[in-house]
Amino acid sequence: MYRVLLADDESLDLEGVQRFIPWSDLNMEVVAAVNSGFAALEVMEREAIDILVTDVRMPNMSGLELARKALDKWSSLKIIFISGYQDFHYVKQAIALKAYSYVLKPMDDNELIESLLQIKNELDRDQKRKATEQAYKKVMPIVQNEYLLQLLEGSTDHYSLNLLFDGPEQSVIAWPVRVVILEMDDLAWKLNPYSDLEQQVLLHAFSSLIASLCQQYQINLVCKMINHRMALLLEHKGRVFDDLNILHRWIDEVRAKFPFTMTIGIGGIALEAAQLHDSYRQAITALDYKMFDGKGKLIAYEQLKRTEVEDARKLDIRLDALFHAMDHYELVSIHDEIEGLFRLTTNLRSRTSIHNFAMYIMMKLDSYLNSVQEDLFQILKMEFENLDILLQFETINDIRSWLTKKIFEISEVLHGKKQKKNWKLIQEIEKYMQLNLHSNITLRDLANRFSFTPNYLGFMFKEGTGKSFSEYLVDMRMERAWELLQNPTIKIYEVADQVGYRHLPYFSKQFKETFGMTPNECRRQT
Repeated sequence: MYRVLLADDESLDLEGVQRFIPWSDLNMEVVAAVNSGFAALEVMEREAIDILVTDVRMPNMSGLELARKALDKWSSLKIIFISGYQDFHYVKQAIALKAYSYVLKPMDDNELIESLLQIKNELDRDQKRKATEQAYKKVMPIVQNEYLLQLLEGSTDHYSLNLLFDGPEQSVIAWPVRVVILEMDDLAWKLNPYSDLEQQVLLHAFSSLIASLCQQYQINLVCKMINHRMALLLEHKGRVFDDLNILHRWIDEVRAKFPFTMTIGIGGIALEAAQLHDSYRQAITALDYKMFDGKGKLIAYEQLKRTEVEDARKLDIRLDALFHAMDHYELVSIHDEIEGLFRLTTNLRSRTSIHNFAMYIMMKLDSYLNSVQEDLFQILKMEFENLDILLQFETINDIRSWLTKKIFEISEVLHGKKQKKNWKLIQEIEKYMQLNLHSNITLRDLANRFSFTPNYLGFMFKEGTGKSFSEYLVDMRMERAWELLQNPTIKIYEVADQVGYRHLPYFSKQFKETFGMTPNECRRQT
């Protein structure tokens, strides 16, 4: 409800306004009724007031003076003046104070009610506007995050740019800029010893730290990405552009406060919005090179050699191919992809780089297994600390042999689980098909029943049975038809109907293609 303060030195008028105005119907309440301007100011010091209804002429402090003092402190206050004087001088001052109404005594209740209704409608509109603004403020960071990510990925149009920057982007960004990507390293491993609640607390603390650092260095354009990454625009803003010491300090601060490290990739210089996508892709490439250079570091794209950039790209392509081969249990392809991976190490000259390379493969393998709801360490029956063995190998061939053995071991476990899982599903499908051979069974019907897409269910069915769904259904129907034909009391057209064929010639044709004889010939043999 809106809060009203009444001020009038005449007690009868004050009491009349309190009693005869339907305040609750107006969604208003009278907080206080006082007989002087000083008393009114005291009330407003301790109570929130929306509307002031005051007499113009009161002793010691007039209503006009009260209004001026109140508006100096509470500019949104709505004011109605009541007066027994129809003097233009008073009306003029009331207008200057932007009063809502000037009601003459003896007062007409309806006139005051009408003025209060006008104020109520405006206050209602103000509340809706404030609610809209608050909702906008809440959703705007999400919208900005999405549009900034689209801008970096090169898919934002001019309209989106205006929404992102709330004005021409050239006036907002202090060009030139560089795109910077922050990534938390090895979270799946480093947070493993912590409970779910502890992990959430750590991740929230990390986000808060980055937000605080960005605010400290006036970095306003930041967005969250997938895979525990954040992107930001590092603007010139008058500082020496190539002095990246602040980012080195960020890395050190994360290392000191958290159980994980942070690696930062930096793209090249962008002079305008159209060049941000290139800087973004360069920052991603620089970040990915940590597989060779190590984690918890600052890696700038311009410092990479062309061969290093190509190796980083090839590595991810090779890993995708390896995981695809593992998913399909293609043992020869798995071996070939591992060999291809290690051919990329020919340019590595330090033992540390090779160990980083091996650890990166394990990290990506862990991420892949998580995506299929599996756990690397459970499958290998080992603890995270056991990965230190990679640091103990003397040669790259030792590392390759160990990784090859573990990858084949993982592939075998995944294949076994998949076969077991699929076989149970296939048994359920077979049971359903047996019970419904008389019906028009389709792969789409089965897919809907078992909550799969038709393509994926068809793939799993053929992988588990060696036959397509349609081939398997025909074989099942023919086997059942052969059994039914052994009973001479069942007519051939009844047999066809019971195994799902409504057209007898087509049933006979299908039966002969399967068994090399017609249903009649089969029956004569019984």
